Amino acid sequence: MRRIVTTHWVSLDGFISGPDDDMSFVGRTFDERMGEYQGQIIEGRDVLLLGRRTYDSFAGAWPQRAVADDTAPEERAYAQRLGAMRKVVVSSTLTDPEWEHTEVWPELTRERVDALKAEDGGDVLVYGSGRLVSALTDLGAVDEYQTLLQPVVLGGGTRQLGGVDGRTDLELVRAETFPSGVVLLVHRPEAPAAD
Repeated sequence: MRRIVTTHWVSLDGFISGPDDDMSFVGRTFDERMGEYQGQIIEGRDVLLLGRRTYDSFAGAWPQRAVADDTAPEERAYAQRLGAMRKVVVSSTLTDPEWEHTEVWPELTRERVDALKAEDGGDVLVYGSGRLVSALTDLGAVDEYQTLLQPVVLGGGTRQLGGVDGRTDLELVRAETFPSGVVLLVHRPEAPAAD
């Protein structure tokens, strides 16, 4: 059975992007260890589950990086791996995705998520996609949250888990500080208490 694993770059004040979807804060802390993390996070995963805005951002960049002459070898390998992965986009407006291996779900339903998780294969990876992760959290479908806590305060933007309807108790299973000051926090939902 597949697991759903999320990864977010998050400011100290809880935002995954700044005002106007600004992500420039990430470039300031992107170093060799962050590059290693990005390579490791896709190992053992063969499905990307993305919201529309994250999909558009990825589809607008990674296919080109996979073939551009000025792409570093590690970045090219990463871009090619993303291109080869199955991509599932939750969108009510996307009708003709151009990035290879992409399918569209017009809405997120428990039945679709359960069927995806029941398939054989590697884990499902969700990058960013704040509203999607909030909806998956409400469904109790997220098996692991990987948060890259950035040493910055943004003061506004898109919240990491804005709009979640209820409480989910989590267990910290790993923490690592990168040389750049980024702290990787890996949480999993706590097992329900025995009666």
